[in-house]
Amino acid sequence: MVRTRLTLRVDFGPDRALGPGKVLLLEAIRDQGSISRAGRALGMSYRRAWLLVDDMNHCFREPVVAAQPGGVQGGGATLTDFGAELIRNYRAIEAEAKAATQARIANLEASLRGTAARGAKTGAKTPNRPRKTSIRGHSTR
Repeated sequence: MVRTRLTLRVDFGPDRALGPGKVLLLEAIRDQGSISRAGRALGMSYRRAWLLVDDMNHCFREPVVAAQPGGVQGGGATLTDFGAELIRNYRAIEAEAKAATQARIANLEASLRGTAARGAKTGAKTPNRPRKTSIRGHSTR
């Protein structure tokens, strides 16, 4: 089975973006109650998680996460109302984009070499490890 997915990132200009990784981090902070636990749940370092939160808190007019410093009682972090709204807006945009592109994604998927659907029709073998390629960082201009 092919696992094609649409990944959405909203670019606000140079060095300012909101994508699936940051939204997952916000959701993990909401669920875990701390930046460090959220980072661990996502397999990232506390430093990386904190830097992403700091970036988001400085990107928007309102902070997305309110953090309480650690100590004897321990710290914690909660989403602000704006942070919760940011998640809702991103997930709504994501759902609308997926619904709007579903047929075209299916057409692209059907044209892939080595997919289960095409392999069954042509008798072609599916490669053991598909290559993952990216042009990220390359300008199209």
